[in-house]
Amino acid sequence: MSQQFLTRVLRDKLISNGIKQRKMRDSSEGEKDIDFEPVVKFFNPIGAATWLITEIDPDNQDIMFGLCDLGFQCPELGDVSIKEMSEMSLPMGMKIERDYHWRAKKTLSAYTDEASAAGHISA
Repeated sequence: MSQQFLTRVLRDKLISNGIKQRKMRDSSEGEKDIDFEPVVKFFNPIGAATWLITEIDPDNQDIMFGLCDLGFQCPELGDVSIKEMSEMSLPMGMKIERDYHWRAKKTLSAYTDEASAAGHISA
């Protein structure tokens, strides 16, 4: 891969979102989670898997959170390891890639609702 899997700028934004989310969850006001727009999209270049990531856990910076679609028609919100994803070996020497040109157009909940109805992420 010619470009970085996760740049410093993207990593910093994801960690910042993770810190904001943790503060919201820890607040005594009982507020809901923050519905961020995804920061980054990863995909399998030879398969159906797609990930829309909103944050990194500030306490374990290997763990990202977002909408995960492994291509089995049941996308779900969950955690994924940066290390595991970046080191995943695919056929023909391929790797999981970051969509360098993708920009979120809506919040994670909107993508989740659409993906649940369609059975896949269409971002």
